[in-house]
Parts: sequence; C-alpha cells; structure tokens
Amino acid sequence: MSHRFLISAAHKSSGKTTVSVGLAAAFRARGLAVQPFKKGPDYIDPLWLTQAAGRACRNLDLYLMREDEIEESFQRHGANADVCLVEGNKGLYDGLALDGSNSNAALAKLLGLPVVLVIDARGMTRGIAPLILGYQAFDRDIRIAGVILNQLGGSRHEAKLRAVVEHYTDVPVLGAVHHDPGCFVEERHLGLVPGNETLAAETLVRGLGEHLATQVDLERLLEVTRAADGPGLALPEPLPPAGEPVRIGIARDRAFGFYYADDLDALTQAGAVLVPIDTLEDERLPALDGLYIGGGFPERFAAQLAANAPLRGALKAALEGGLPAYAECGGLMYLARSLTVDGKTHPMVGAIPGDVVMHSRPVGRGYVHLSENPGHPWPRPRDPAQEIRAHEFHYSSLENLPADSRFAYQVKRGHGIDGRHDGLMVYRLLASYTHLRTIGGCAWARRFVAYVRGHCARPVAPQNARVPEHATMT
Repeated sequence: MSHRFLISAAHKSSGKTTVSVGLAAAFRARGLAVQPFKKGPDYIDPLWLTQAAGRACRNLDLYLMREDEIEESFQRHGANADVCLVEGNKGLYDGLALDGSNSNAALAKLLGLPVVLVIDARGMTRGIAPLILGYQAFDRDIRIAGVILNQLGGSRHEAKLRAVVEHYTDVPVLGAVHHDPGCFVEERHLGLVPGNETLAAETLVRGLGEHLATQVDLERLLEVTRAADGPGLALPEPLPPAGEPVRIGIARDRAFGFYYADDLDALTQAGAVLVPIDTLEDERLPALDGLYIGGGFPERFAAQLAANAPLRGALKAALEGGLPAYAECGGLMYLARSLTVDGKTHPMVGAIPGDVVMHSRPVGRGYVHLSENPGHPWPRPRDPAQEIRAHEFHYSSLENLPADSRFAYQVKRGHGIDGRHDGLMVYRLLASYTHLRTIGGCAWARRFVAYVRGHCARPVAPQNARVPEHATMT
C-alpha cells in the first residue's frame, strides 16, 4: 500500500521544508521507501530531501514542464516507493498565474494528491479556525487531509490550538511541532543552506527525523494519505545509453552541487560517463572528453577555490586547449578571471575574460525565456524549440567582458549576463547564468554530449567497454 501527499503551507517560511525533511527521515527510519519530490525550480531543498530519503529528489515544475511530463516523472520515480512526499513552494494557492494554474493546489489536483498543510501558529489561537476553513472553501477540489501545527510555544499553546481546530473544523491535527532553536536549518539569501555544504548534514537530518517522529502522528498521516490502487500510467521502458561513451568531468563538492537528477539521468542516457571533480581538493584533472560545472555558492568558498592554484591552472589550460565545456551560474563565476566578494577580489580560473562581482541584491531572479542565436555551438535538434524556458537566480554580475564577446542566447525574459544576452562562448566553453532543464522540449543534455563526442580529443571507447563503477554518477 502506497501513501502519497503534498506538503504545503499557508504562506512561505512556515517551516514546511524542515517538516518535509523531518518526515522523510522519520519514515525512512521506519524502513519505508520514501520518494521525495519538490515543486518548482529549486536545488537546495532537494539536496536536503535527497539526504533524508536516501533517494534522489525530483523537481516538478508546472511552468517549465508539460503536464504529461510531470505525471510521468511522478509515476516513474514513485512506482516502487512506499511514501511519495511532494514538498510545495510558497503557499498552497500562491503562484505566478491569476487563475492558480501553476500553484501547489494545481499540482495537487493534477496528481490527485491530498494536502498536508503546515501552519506557522506563532501568536495564533482561535484565529486558526477561519484560516483553515478559508483554505478548504477556496477550492473544494482540494482535499486538506490534515494540518501540522508548527512553531508552537508550549503544551498550553498546543492544547488551545487543538481544541479550536477540533471544535470548528473537520480537519485532523496530524502533528504539533514545538519551537526548538536547536532543530532548524540555517536560512540564507537563497533559502536554505545546501546540504552538500553542511558537513554535519547527516546528523542534522537524523535529528530532524527523530524530532518529527515524536511530535507528528506518523500512523495517522499514513492513514489519511493512503493512495487508491489504480492502473497508473503505461510508462515506456528507459532506453539504454545512446552513442559511444564519453567521459565528462562534473564538479561535485561543497562549492558546486546544483544539479537536477533528471539532467544527470539524461546525460548518462546520452552516453556520458560522469567523473566527479572536487574543485576544493583535487589538484589535477583526470582524463576527460568534456566538462560540466553547475551552480552552487562559489562565493562562500572563494578563498579556498583561489588557493587551489594547480587545479585552476589545469582547468584554464584544458579549456584553452579546446576541451568542450558547459558552465551554469556558479560554474561561470568560477571560470571567470576573478571573483569579488565583500570588497575582496580572489583569482579564479581565468578562462572567461571577465570579472564577477557579488552584490547585496539579486541581479537575475526567476524564470527565463531564451532564443538561440545562429552561432550556438551545440548540434541543433531536427525540430528546435522556438523559445527555451529555464530559470536563473544570481546575486553576481559578470563585468569587463570584451566588446566583441559572442553569446549563444538572446534573453527574451530575465537578465542573463547583461539583460539582453546569455551563454557566453569562449573556446569550446558555453557559460551562462541560466539553468537549463532537460524538459519541455529543451534537450540540452543530449546536445551537449553530442558536442563533446564530436570534439573528442581521444578515441572513444567501444560501446560495450566496461567503465569503472567509481567513475559513474547517476
């Protein structure tokens, strides 16, 4: 018997991520297979949910993905899970569209999920009743299966809230989480601190699971979110890797960890053998055919990245020598000439003839619409998308670029590098502030692997060649 539900809140910063991570860890500790999902474009919450569940979190995005893509992803990855937990973003009915078509509620309806509502109840008593009743009445197609009261002031506060909810509503109280300063995840400008940065992440997640297990009725939660048995979608079998294998280095460390699991799957399916690189510790590059450096927070590790001069030199030489590469946001920052943080400038790789400066406010934030320029270096699909939808979130700007710089994209919505362009092209490197996803007709992973294969500096291995297990990351 499977259990499926969406965790949302009345408004953002209600503690739903802490609750979601804690519940995933608590159910996993009970021996249940937990498949986490996260609504919207987000890297940080999925890192924590992946840590808690022990399974890669998958992003479901109503703006970037078609409905059939969302349904297929949910069915495919949740097929063999005991618990499918979807963490929403913002409030239950919040979203870009006036009609709520990209809200948490819309996702719950699309997937037929009951909603567990997390309510930050600080300072509330009787007023919690009209809040719950209003959320029920606003859309009768949404089933609020229960509420978890969060940030309670103590046992008396809990008793009052339980009495009010039970007297005025028919919504069960599934949990009452008391305020505990020692049981939280540090907040920062982009939401939550990434789990890959926190050396004590495993201990913290285990503690959250134990904390939630004592203050949430897990059995009742499972009871009210039991999924009805049905035929589900007829899903095609995953295809075997396509094309000859190529070795693509991927930065995976405390500075760089923003990768979508679906993109890593798509790279592997296209024939990439993903070889992890630690930009903080490694001094040499392994044998590579290509390079991929995703997002992260290099500004937090600027001094350490700068101190690793051997790797910076090796990367610059490889890129100048024609190594095919792709960098997103944090990767762009690292490959630039310098990175200035809080008035201090640190030398970076220097492959990009520009300097990155951190700012106190976002420079680019939200969804992005791009159109490709004719000079885009990757092989074009037979039916190219007229417009690419993606997203960006950066507090930095890339400055002092040469006047004759070449770009792969025109920015129709968003900021990119300069408000009009993104996708700087240098050597065989494409570097952008935009984060692409292999969804909605954007086949960037397959195209990049084909580009790497087409410029491979060494003979590719036979398709049936055995690749060392430690070199593959999926």
